[in-house]
Amino acid sequence: MTGQKLKILFLCTGNTCRSQMAEGLTRHLKSDIIEPYSAGVDPGVMNTRAVKSMAEIGIDISGGFPKTIESLGHITFDYVITLCDHANESCPLFPGKTKRLHWGFEDPPKLAENAATEDEAMSHYHRVRDEIKSLVEKLPNVLND
Repeated sequence: MTGQKLKILFLCTGNTCRSQMAEGLTRHLKSDIIEPYSAGVDPGVMNTRAVKSMAEIGIDISGGFPKTIESLGHITFDYVITLCDHANESCPLFPGKTKRLHWGFEDPPKLAENAATEDEAMSHYHRVRDEIKSLVEKLPNVLND
C-alpha cells in the first residue's frame, strides 16, 4: 500500500452530523495518508450545529452535503467505519477487501432535543466531536486491531 492513501468511508444514518464530522476531521488531520469519505444509509439535511461545532475548531464542513452509499459506488474502500448502531445494522456488504469497523457515537441532535439553552445543546456536539477527533487522531493505527 505504499504511496497510496487509505480510502475510508464513514457511514451514519443521515450523513448530516457524525459522519460529516469524521470526514472533516480526517481530511484536516490525516489527508496525507487517508482519503476520507462519508455517506448515510438514509441521507438527510446537513446539521447546522455540526457545521458550527467544527468551525469552532477551524474546520469548515459547510460545503459538505449528505450522500448515499450508492453515489460513492465507484470507489473501492479499504475500510467502512459505521458511527451509529442503525448504520451498523443496515450497512450493505462491500465487495472485495473492504474491512468493516464500528465506532458507535451518541447522536448529538437527539441529545440536544431537550436542551434548555443553545450552549447546552452545543455541549453535546462538542463532546461527540471531540470523541470522534480522539479516534481520528489515532488513525491508521486503530485500524489494525
